[in-house]
Amino acid sequence: MSDLIDLYYWPTPNGWKITIMLEEVGVPYRLNLVNLVKDGQFEPAFLKLSPNNRIPALVDPQGPDGEPISVFESGAILQYLGRKFRRFYPREERKRVEVEQWLFWQVGGLGPMAGQAHHFRQHAPIPIDYAIERYTREVERLYGVLERRLRDREYLAGDYSVADIACIGWIVPHEKQGQHLGSFPRLKMWFDTVMARPAVIRGMAFGREQREKTDFAAIASVRDHHSP
Repeated sequence: MSDLIDLYYWPTPNGWKITIMLEEVGVPYRLNLVNLVKDGQFEPAFLKLSPNNRIPALVDPQGPDGEPISVFESGAILQYLGRKFRRFYPREERKRVEVEQWLFWQVGGLGPMAGQAHHFRQHAPIPIDYAIERYTREVERLYGVLERRLRDREYLAGDYSVADIACIGWIVPHEKQGQHLGSFPRLKMWFDTVMARPAVIRGMAFGREQREKTDFAAIASVRDHHSP
């Protein structure tokens, strides 16, 4: 059996979380593309790893007890990798809670709302003004939460952490969510800082060609975990 971590991935904001994290910790891993355009997430073999048929999923042949472990859900994967490699996920309880608040804020708020805004603004078969306005305004509110949070700190939870890794990919398509980073100067500063990190650049590069060749956002808004 290979000692490489296996990542099951497609280039979406949730997929980027894990490629970025793995690049940040600097461990070798094997990238397995799950082609959502061809319904790869519904293959029986993938269902065994991800019961919700959503990417990403990860298999670590060297789990916590020395036996293989599989993990699905991007937030859970970030926590697992943070604990395993003791990077970007504090061990001290107070600091860890600070990180977890913002990680779960992204998983439960920023991701779903940004995905809905993206879908109804770009890909709904029939334009629904109420939905467009509702989700665009909610994303604007959430961007405002980030703006206030970043007024007196460089990163969301003090030091760079899995919270920043979780959020960054969801800000990348801000224009399609109806947002303008010029209206959020502190958020823009954070965005530019995180996007300049070499591991972020590398992590977001995987599958770029496949993403650019398809109208993937329309597919992902329905099939990927929380959308685009």
